Amino acid sequence: MHIRTPRRCLPRRDAVTVYRCLTGAAGTMEAPSAPARRYGGRAPRDTGAAAQGGAPTVHFSGKDDALRVLVVEDEQLLADAVATGLRREAMAVDVVYDGQAAMDRVAVNDYDVVVLDRDLPKVHGDEVCRYVVANSSPTRVLMLTASGDISERVAGLELGADDYLPKPFAFTEMVARVRALGRRSTTALPPVLERSGITLDPNRREVTRDGRPVQLSPKEFAVLEVLMRAEGAVVSAEQLLEKAWDEFIDPFTNVVRVTVMTLRRKLGEPPVIITVPGAGYRI
Repeated sequence: MHIRTPRRCLPRRDAVTVYRCLTGAAGTMEAPSAPARRYGGRAPRDTGAAAQGGAPTVHFSGKDDALRVLVVEDEQLLADAVATGLRREAMAVDVVYDGQAAMDRVAVNDYDVVVLDRDLPKVHGDEVCRYVVANSSPTRVLMLTASGDISERVAGLELGADDYLPKPFAFTEMVARVRALGRRSTTALPPVLERSGITLDPNRREVTRDGRPVQLSPKEFAVLEVLMRAEGAVVSAEQLLEKAWDEFIDPFTNVVRVTVMTLRRKLGEPPVIITVPGAGYRI
């Protein structure tokens, strides 16, 4: 899928609308032009049902593991559109627009992948990359740049970036690269997870219970995957919030309890998700 920003879609300052316009047009995804920026400005965050775990039941195909991603891009329309697209891939996504904010987020949150623009205000993307690498964290860096020159790519990789993607880029390629880096940041597990009669296939986004297909929303799928990857260990509500929701979720919300409740109902009897009082949940 190649994407360009059709100008007629930009007057509405809505990240979901921009994303739909991008993915419905021909071309490659690139930073908005100057006229587009005048129309668009900063797109509001996707705080609707999809971002907060209230998405309707849908079928998935070819998407990835539950990942926590930080998008760092100073072109705000592009950043918000990318974040919206990644959230539709059942990833938890935070967005910042300068290098200093990126370093602040990395210091307090555990990300699987950082999608990092190289040319950033306040702190250059090179310094952000060095900071991530110096912390010796499992976080992987996908560096973006407007320059396709081979020397730029080599320089970015020598800084410690794990992968490099020049602009303009195909959105589907970026998603595939994020998935690949996310797999490197975690302990290798079988491609299909099985436990207590539940089979979960992250690549096909399919879940079955004793051979019966189970249709889940993106957040329900993400929560179930986190629980199954724990292999019987207790996972706290805080850990589920960390892995399946973005940083704007209210830490005192009951969204985890509600999501687990609907997940239990969809999985059917006998219950397989056990509540451990004062600790969390396990399968």
